[in-house]
Amino acid sequence: MSKISRDDIWSLEEYHKLRPEFRKKVMAHKKVRKLPVGPNAMLFFEDKLTMHYQVQEMLRAERIFEEEGIQEEMDTYNALIPDGSNWKVTFMLEFPDVTIRKRELARLVGIEDLTWVQVEGHDKVYPIADEDLERDDDSRTSSVHFLRYELASDMIESLRKGAKLSAGIEHDNYNHTVDPVPEETRKSLLGDLD
Repeated sequence: MSKISRDDIWSLEEYHKLRPEFRKKVMAHKKVRKLPVGPNAMLFFEDKLTMHYQVQEMLRAERIFEEEGIQEEMDTYNALIPDGSNWKVTFMLEFPDVTIRKRELARLVGIEDLTWVQVEGHDKVYPIADEDLERDDDSRTSSVHFLRYELASDMIESLRKGAKLSAGIEHDNYNHTVDPVPEETRKSLLGDLD
C-alpha cells in the first residue's frame, strides 16, 4: 500500500472546502474497518485513507502550513499505513467512567500482546505492539495501543481464496472472540495486502 505523499496533502484553504465531503467518505470507510472485540475493546484497522484524514485534521487543528511541519505529520502517520504484508491497528480500551477505567487498566496489563487475528486453517497471529514507545508499566496499561499484525504469504493467499478471518483477545481478565470477522471488514482488510 502506498504512503501519503506531499502531492496528497491539501492546503488549509482547500481542505476547508473539501472537508465535509471528505469526512463523510472517511467515516463510512472507517465504519467497515472498526472491529469491536467484546464490550470495551475496539480494533481500528488503519490504511492510507484513514491516515490521510488524520494528517489533514492535524494540520487543520494545529494550523500547520510550513513544509517542515507538514512533513513531520506525514512521517508520523505514514508509519501507521500497512506495508502489504501486515495490518496496522489502533487498539482502544473504552471505559467511559473514569473510576472504572482506572481499575480496569490496572487489571489489563499486557492486553495489547494478547490480541490476535487468525486466518482459517492457520495459527493465530499476535501483534508487535507499541513499536514507538512503551505504553504500560507493571501497574497499568494504556487505553490506546498501536499494533502491527504480520501475515505470512500463505495466510494472505488463503484470505484471497475466501478463508474466514477471526479476531480476539485472550487476557485472563478480558477474553472475547469475533468469529468470524464480518465479511465486509474482511474484504476491506484484504485490500491492505499485496
